[in-house]
Amino acid sequence: MAGKERRFSLGLDYGTESARAVLLDVSNGKMAASASSKYKSGVIEGKLPSGIKLPKHWALQDPADWLNAFQSLSKSLLKKSKINPEQIVGIGIDFTSCTVLPAASDGKPLCFQPNFKRTPHAWPKLWKHHGAQEEAEAINKVAVEMGEKFLNKYGGKISPEWLIPKLLEIMNGAPEIAQAMDKFVEAQDWLVWQVTGTECRSACGAGYKGCWSKNGGFPDDIFLNALKPGLADTLKNKVGTHFYAPGHRAGTLCKSWALKTGLREGTPVGVSIIDAHAAVLGAGISDPGKMVLCIGTSACHLLLSDNEREVPGISGVVEDGILPGFFGYEAGQAAVGDIFGWFSKVSGKSFMALERRAKKLKPGESGLIALDWWNGNRSVLSDANLTGMILGLTLTTQPHEIYRALVEATAMGTRKIVETMEQFGVPVKDLIATGGIAEKSPMLLQIYADILNRPIELVQAKDLCARGAAVLGAIAAEDVSIRGGVQDVVRRMSPNPGRTYVPEGKNASIYETLYREYLELHDYFGTGGNGVMQRLRDF
Repeated sequence: MAGKERRFSLGLDYGTESARAVLLDVSNGKMAASASSKYKSGVIEGKLPSGIKLPKHWALQDPADWLNAFQSLSKSLLKKSKINPEQIVGIGIDFTSCTVLPAASDGKPLCFQPNFKRTPHAWPKLWKHHGAQEEAEAINKVAVEMGEKFLNKYGGKISPEWLIPKLLEIMNGAPEIAQAMDKFVEAQDWLVWQVTGTECRSACGAGYKGCWSKNGGFPDDIFLNALKPGLADTLKNKVGTHFYAPGHRAGTLCKSWALKTGLREGTPVGVSIIDAHAAVLGAGISDPGKMVLCIGTSACHLLLSDNEREVPGISGVVEDGILPGFFGYEAGQAAVGDIFGWFSKVSGKSFMALERRAKKLKPGESGLIALDWWNGNRSVLSDANLTGMILGLTLTTQPHEIYRALVEATAMGTRKIVETMEQFGVPVKDLIATGGIAEKSPMLLQIYADILNRPIELVQAKDLCARGAAVLGAIAAEDVSIRGGVQDVVRRMSPNPGRTYVPEGKNASIYETLYREYLELHDYFGTGGNGVMQRLRDF
């Protein structure tokens, strides 16, 4: 095709510390340009910009960073690619979740208002904000007592990171904010709203993090009001009742944002998706049975299926949550790269130095085994109060031995998730690894292949989540909503396959024995054998 005839989609990926964007050719998925933008405020912990002290386990963000990133990234991509804005036919957005904020009826965040600027509950609560732990525990307790069935879709427990606990946290801790807000909205939906002028909420965010289902809606009113009088109406009125599959055309870019970005007014914008879920599309996965391992600061394990099953300890199963026509399963580990980053910092050793020595060790050589719960356990125990553990330390233990044990622990956590899926009727045929850590560490993926005793294919494509968002932009542009049509777009824009890591027989055999030890520790500390971790955390 001649240059002027080529068409592109813009994908924006909003992460924890920064945002990234790509322009992809909609005919073949080839990248025309990419850019990144670091948030000025980053993660707001410890205190607000005004100096107001924040409680422990809080994590907030500034929505101004998100808007600035949209503007700067769009301009940067146009400048780098030299593409005519008329050639950009669609825009897609993914976002960390559950990141939620209270807003006025026009979408203005309450934290932008002078009278609420110094009120912590007026600010967006980032996905890893754990201030709603008490509310989550109350929800789980009352749901079990009342026999609520919605918990079965989420493995039997919901997380303090999710929408309803965070909403309850505001209602309990800052009733003036609960009363003042007209909307309580996922950041991914809020951004689409701001750039289109149309409020169109995602079934992905609502389904995985809001306890909403396509057939049943939100949990029963009687249950919700038992938690807090008025909660049922608050959910319906301030969160909404209508949600749409990712890629559905939410609206078009409004004039004011076209002027700010240089993009074309009227460019279709797709309904948003959670960042990890976007990686499924970015990896070119549109068939059931292929589990995508998104390995980053945390890890998400995502799988498309034709059937809905109740799987204990998963983060959710949502119809149309990732792609129309499929049930999308999500599980996860609350810390992976964060664990490695923590150890690099406290040991004073670089990743490169640690890995160089760690990869020379044989399985079991260090005599160490660890539990990968530095930020709690998301799946399959669903307990944010669990903590990490290293067993087998001696006076001769070296930093690189601990580092390898931590990598092995995250692989064993992943295996536990895969085995639980299959035990409850959700087949996992293939494993596909994505994410910066997977790309940078051949040692890690070889250990994962050995411990899971399965081949693992690495998808080596830059900015995979942003690629997935761009796929949604193409879907919105072509206005397709049926299973087959959406699959065609995903396949057409797939990246090239990368290296496959195959289990090494001798290593896999040794790890089989070590994994049995991991399971004993997992059950002893995680399922009630010994509650010492929770008791220590209470101090």
